[in-house]
Amino acid sequence: LGLTGFWQTRLPEGREAVSWEKVLRLLVVNRLLEPGSEFRLHRHWFVESAMDALLEADFTVAGKDRLYRCLDRIVAHKQDLFVWLKQKWAELFQADFEVLLYDLTSTYFEGEMEQCGKAKRGYSRDSRPDCVQVVIALIVTPDGFPLAYEVMDGNTSEQKTLRPFLERIETTYGKARRVWVMDRGIPTEATLAEMRERGVSYLVGTPKGRIHKHEKKWLDLPWQQVRDSVQVKLYEQDSELYVLARSDGRQAKEIAIRRKRLVRLLRKLRAMRRSLPSRDQLLLRVGAAKKEAGRSFGFVKLVLPPAGQPVTRVSFHFRVDQDKLRQAEQRDGHYLLRSNLTAEDPAVLWARYIQLTNIEAAFRSLKSDLGLRPIYHRKESRVEAHIFVAFLAYCLQVTLKNRLQIHAPGLTPAQVLHKLASIQLIDLWIPTCDGRWLILPRYTQP
Repeated sequence: LGLTGFWQTRLPEGREAVSWEKVLRLLVVNRLLEPGSEFRLHRHWFVESAMDALLEADFTVAGKDRLYRCLDRIVAHKQDLFVWLKQKWAELFQADFEVLLYDLTSTYFEGEMEQCGKAKRGYSRDSRPDCVQVVIALIVTPDGFPLAYEVMDGNTSEQKTLRPFLERIETTYGKARRVWVMDRGIPTEATLAEMRERGVSYLVGTPKGRIHKHEKKWLDLPWQQVRDSVQVKLYEQDSELYVLARSDGRQAKEIAIRRKRLVRLLRKLRAMRRSLPSRDQLLLRVGAAKKEAGRSFGFVKLVLPPAGQPVTRVSFHFRVDQDKLRQAEQRDGHYLLRSNLTAEDPAVLWARYIQLTNIEAAFRSLKSDLGLRPIYHRKESRVEAHIFVAFLAYCLQVTLKNRLQIHAPGLTPAQVLHKLASIQLIDLWIPTCDGRWLILPRYTQP
C-alpha cells in the first residue's frame, strides 16, 4: 500500500532516536496480529515478538510514552489517507468505486468518559445500553475496500448522518456517477428527495410496513425469476422503482430462527406451569423469558392470574396464535427495495443490496478480529486515534484478502497469519575452541 512512504512524509524525523513512522507501524501490526492495549504492547508483546529485528530498532520504539504520543500525531492526516488508499487500491486491484455501501455501528467504552465529549448514551448495536458509546459511520466498496469513515456522538441518529457524508465524498473525490446502497432507517424521505434532485443514485431497503401499504398493487403483478431461489416483483411510482424480492433461502432461515426462539419460550412457560411459583416470581420469570424471546413473544397468547389470586394451571395458561404465526411466516423472506435507478435490471439491484453484508463483515472484523471494542482511552483525541489505528489494520487485512484472491484463493487472512505464526526468530549459539561463542540469528521455516 505504500504506507511507509505516506507516513514518512507526514511524520518527519526529528531529534527522536526512532522515527514516528516505525512507532505507528508497530501499533498497526500489533492491532492486526494480537490486538491489545498500548501498555500491553509495551510490557509484553514487543519483547515476545521479532518486531525489533523487523523494524531495525531497539526497545525505544515501544516506549509507553512514545506509543501514546504517536497516537496524538496521526489523526490530522486521516483525510489525506483516504485519498491515498483510493488511488492505491485502484492501482493494485482495479477497484471500482461506482457502488458505495454505507452503514453505521457503535462501539462502547468502559468508564464514565467525562473527558470525551462524543461519548454519550444512545442506541447500542453491541447490546450494551449500560455504557456510553460513539457511533462510527463507514463507507466501503462491494469488495470491502473502505473509502472513508467518521466518528460521531454516541446519541447520533442514523438519519442525520447521510447528508454530511454525501457532501464530504463529493468534496474529496468530486462528483461522479455513484450508487449509494443503504439499509432502511438511514435516509429520510427528505434526504431521498434531495438526492433525486441532485441526480445522486441510491438503492435503499424499505420497512416491511410499505409492503402492506402497496399490497393491493403487488398482488396482481407477476413474479420474475432473477436467481435460482430469488424472485422479484417490480412497481414504479413517483420516479422510483420498487422491487419486492422473495428469497426462499432467507425465508427458511427466518422461519427457523423464529421457531427456535418460540420453542425455547414454550419450554420455559411449560416449566413455570409445572413448578407453579408465586405470582411475583412468575412475573419476573415471564419478563426474563420475554426479553430473551424478543419478537417471538408476540406469537404467544398468555393469561396471567390477577393480583391476589394464586397461580394455578387454570389461572395461568398460554397458547400459540397459529393464525398470526402463519401470516408472519408467509411474509418471511420478503424485503422491499426502492431506487431511483428505474432503468436498472432488478437482478442487479438485488445483487447490490445483498452486498451490504460486506460492510457488516467489515464491522465484525473491526470489533472482533482487530479489538476495536471496548475502548479504554479517556481523551477524545486518543479515542479517535484508537479507531484510526484499527482502521489502518483493517486496510492491511482487506488488502491481504484481495491479494489472496489472486494468488491463493483457498486461504483467508486469518489462515495465512496462523500459518506464518509458526515462524520464530532464534539465536544459534556455537562454541569455539578458544572459549568464545558465535551467536547467529536465524528464523524457522513455516
